[in-house]
Amino acid sequence: MTDAPLDSPPAPQETSAAPLEWLALARGTLDRVALNRRDEAWLDAAWADPRTRVLVIQEGRSPVTFEPAPALVLVPPDQAPDGDRWLLGVDGDGVAHFGVSGPLPVVEGARPAGLRGVGALLGDQDSGLLTHAVALEHWHGTHRHCPRCGARTRVASAGHVRVCPEDGSQHFPRVDPAVIMLVTDEADRVLLARGPQWPADRRSILAGFVEPGESLEQAVAREVQEEVGLPVRDVRYLGSQPWPLPQSLMLGFTARTDGGLPLRPDPEEILDAAWYTREELRAAVDAGEIVAPGPLSIAAQLIMRWYGGELPKMPAF
Repeated sequence: MTDAPLDSPPAPQETSAAPLEWLALARGTLDRVALNRRDEAWLDAAWADPRTRVLVIQEGRSPVTFEPAPALVLVPPDQAPDGDRWLLGVDGDGVAHFGVSGPLPVVEGARPAGLRGVGALLGDQDSGLLTHAVALEHWHGTHRHCPRCGARTRVASAGHVRVCPEDGSQHFPRVDPAVIMLVTDEADRVLLARGPQWPADRRSILAGFVEPGESLEQAVAREVQEEVGLPVRDVRYLGSQPWPLPQSLMLGFTARTDGGLPLRPDPEEILDAAWYTREELRAAVDAGEIVAPGPLSIAAQLIMRWYGGELPKMPAF
């Protein structure tokens, strides 16, 4: 954590277009072996292999142990609950990993946890496993019927497709692309805003969903214009991560505005918005006026990139 005195924030850094180095939910290491998803013989053999490990998930949570470090509790197939299986991938040792939605196993020293609580604390492989499983569980739970005819669909392709038995149509997991952007002005101040439903001490950068027929760069410009009334330029992509809360893919950008124009927050989207220098943001965090974000989101990573390091009082997740 940052220990510098109040009047000594990190030295200003150019907000470069280099990719973000670390994104909590984009660290999965498994080979997803997509070509094996339709190979029933391979899937049956993998499920019968005692080395195979299963992540059980229920309403977005799975059992996690916290000593000596946060880790998922995985069980062998014969200890997994009944239910549809989702192939999550194969690790570097050739061990297959599946997900199953059902009652969580009771394990001494473990407790149920979700992505918001442990996504940034788990190791790379476990973080990727939980992110993948959370996304699939939500999709299967909300897309059980064919959108064409209403028939009950069945699971196929090891959990990555649902097929309608009536018309044969295939349906794939839904992912909603959303842009999130750190906007700076000519003085290198950062724009932070608060949504109408947020607590008084919550601030973040702007974000919004991509619309049909729109590029990502167009979505950045439109969202900034709609939410605070500013034109932007130099839109640059820095990285992405899944955000299955419930079904988004967050794409992180920076953008600049020439300044001189007043902020005009859209009251339906933005309660208030303001510019902050590094000194002003640090003072607001130190005074408790703004709660420092945890590193789970792209927003936090973009703010830290601009700020030059961690903010004071920054939580672990």
